[in-house]
Amino acid sequence: MPKSKQPQHLLVIRSSAMGDVAMLPHALRPLRAACPDLKITVVTRKLFAPFFAGLDVDFLYIDPKGEHKRPSGLWRLAREAKRLGVDAVADCHDVLRSQLFRLFMCLRGVRVESIHKGRFAKWLRMGSSSECVQPLKHSVIRYCDTIRRLGLSFGDPTPAPKPQMANPMGEKQGRWVGVAPFSAHPGKIYPLDSMSRVIEALSKQYDRVFVHSGGGEELKFAQAQESKYGNVTALNGRLDLKGELELISHLDCVVSMDSLVMHMASLVATPVVSIWGATHPKLGFLGYGCAPEGVVQRDDLTCRPCSVYGKKACKYKDYRCMTGIKPEEIVERVEQLIG
Repeated sequence: MPKSKQPQHLLVIRSSAMGDVAMLPHALRPLRAACPDLKITVVTRKLFAPFFAGLDVDFLYIDPKGEHKRPSGLWRLAREAKRLGVDAVADCHDVLRSQLFRLFMCLRGVRVESIHKGRFAKWLRMGSSSECVQPLKHSVIRYCDTIRRLGLSFGDPTPAPKPQMANPMGEKQGRWVGVAPFSAHPGKIYPLDSMSRVIEALSKQYDRVFVHSGGGEELKFAQAQESKYGNVTALNGRLDLKGELELISHLDCVVSMDSLVMHMASLVATPVVSIWGATHPKLGFLGYGCAPEGVVQRDDLTCRPCSVYGKKACKYKDYRCMTGIKPEEIVERVEQLIG
């Protein structure tokens, strides 16, 4: 597109889920390099702002459970975006809320584009043998394509460079490993008794092990590991999201499910051993730039993948896609990545 007709102020929408928001900075990095004069505003939740550190973007925060829960709130948000001078919208979410926002921007004469999620292609992969799953376009590339349809030209992103960040846990001595045992759905969670064995082995091989978790039962598990081993630390309540990202940048490796911490590690170029059950990395959700050698999964099950996002219950009721993975395999893969 001629430069005179290219957007001057781009607004990019992605407000959830956390892992998907954490993939968006990968798409904005080459855009910023190719279009240094372009003004970029990200519509997301305030909590997620640390993901975009160093990208020179502005924010228009959305509160989907409060101020912007109803259409009237989204109308006001669109009015604010127009007042800021937004002349193009890239909807990288494409849910009802963002669709309404797009409509309100269209009514104000703003050009919009939305992500093509490839739902049909993903549905075709369900129940296929893992060995037969052909790789689909990565979500980060889908974000890039959405922006490029607005007339902005830039290449696909390279893996993120290693940033210089403060270490919130003090001076690092020896080798540090992180473990993120949890996810939003059972089909993406490695059995906790087996994960306890993984943490035990890692605590013997490495100088410090950090357990990432939420609250409630997740925190109880993390604290139980901390009480067993003197060099294991439960992070919940000790660090906020920004602090966790800073810590991950100093780790030698992270063991993660198909979940947020994998994507956080990809933002700071930390090696990841990712464990996959109901979902599959070839559906486009592997941490961007994460080495495929770090993927641990069962390739002998014809029922995998059974779900794109892991929400579907196991038809065998035993989640054999996870229970069949041995703790020793995970520990060995960590050692291979760390070298």
